[in-house]
Amino acid sequence: MSTSEHHFTTALTLSDHAIRASEQAIGFLMQQGVENADCISLAAGLVDERTLPVQLARNSLDSLLNDSPAGRRVLQYGTTPGPDELRQTIRQYLAELEGSSNQLAGLPAEQIVLTTGSQQLLLLATQALVNPGDICLVAAPTYFVYLGLLEAAGARIVPVRSDDHGMCPEDLEQTLDRLHQEGVLHRVRLVYTVSYYDNPSGISISADRRPKLLQAVQRWSKTHRILILEDAAYRELQYSGPILPSIWSFDETKEFVILAQTFSKSFSPGVRVGFGVLPADLVKPVCDLKGNADFGSAHLNQNLICHVLRTREYHDHVRLVTAGYKRKRDAMLDAADEYFKDIPGVSWVHPDGGMYVWMSLPTDICTGFLSPLFHRATQVEKVMYVPGELSYPSSWNHRPQNQMRLSFGVQNADGVREGIRRLANAVRHVISVSNAS
Repeated sequence: MSTSEHHFTTALTLSDHAIRASEQAIGFLMQQGVENADCISLAAGLVDERTLPVQLARNSLDSLLNDSPAGRRVLQYGTTPGPDELRQTIRQYLAELEGSSNQLAGLPAEQIVLTTGSQQLLLLATQALVNPGDICLVAAPTYFVYLGLLEAAGARIVPVRSDDHGMCPEDLEQTLDRLHQEGVLHRVRLVYTVSYYDNPSGISISADRRPKLLQAVQRWSKTHRILILEDAAYRELQYSGPILPSIWSFDETKEFVILAQTFSKSFSPGVRVGFGVLPADLVKPVCDLKGNADFGSAHLNQNLICHVLRTREYHDHVRLVTAGYKRKRDAMLDAADEYFKDIPGVSWVHPDGGMYVWMSLPTDICTGFLSPLFHRATQVEKVMYVPGELSYPSSWNHRPQNQMRLSFGVQNADGVREGIRRLANAVRHVISVSNAS
């Protein structure tokens, strides 16, 4: 029998990591999107295609490639952490975001690492710090894709209570104290938080809590250093409210916070450029891991981002993007006020930025994939949402079952409004059936 005719009967042996990474929420959610393609999607966390900077990218690439020697340089390999001159450009832009009068002159550009979106930075930092059985503390709720990454790493995920002002410092203190009493404080590696317009809740950590979270981590770094992994992916998508400094900016030592940002939401996810600011002693481990993976993210894409930053065309583009998202956020909130006002027990967050509205239903109304509400919404009303339970550790017995994440990212204002109308119809129907029984 030839090799091509051979049928393998023995099972393929997968690594523990691959097994832990299977059946993640994002895969099932994407499957639901395909199977319910006729629905209005309030689920997809994609950016609005109408915001993508086609002409700006074309003009910028023309400038980068117009001179043949210079064009060859940007089409050549870069370096694993990103070329120094590009990291200096990122540092200057970060200084603008932080309102730094000295342009962050004290921050070595070597502590900035350019990555393939901020997701790669989250992955690399976790790989560098977390062994199976190590502990990561997360806000409840939090970014469910990162929960999947932690599960694949074999981490123990411990939720910390959050409210309308973000992760609660007192609860972080109590959780760290409890882990100390259990004798496992030495296994705590990370505190993960989305600091601006959280995915999924839309909430930002309040100004007064930011230094308190840092102080809690510093106090409990008794035998080893615990790090805050600050995910600031939505930082630039601000439509109202105060301008907030990062948690990272309060860390005078620059030893306790990893800051992760991306240009995917504000410019283009197809370009996939992000960056991290790392403690000095974490740079080499992260770059070693990155070197094994790709020995440097796309050099042309990095140069494209830095070009539009230097010309400040990026800044003009962000203003257009945020104006469009603000209109759609307002459309979603106005529609929620109109269509949910007569449904008791429903509440929702009014976010100052980002792409999401977090809605809570009466506690007896479940929103999961197998719930009557999800079936009614997708099969009858033709609207999709993300069940809120995905945003809590799957091992947590107390995770709420009655919440949902609603995105105004891909729909236009009319689509957002119609989607909310349909969703309210589905909720009203399920409540009426529940009351009747």
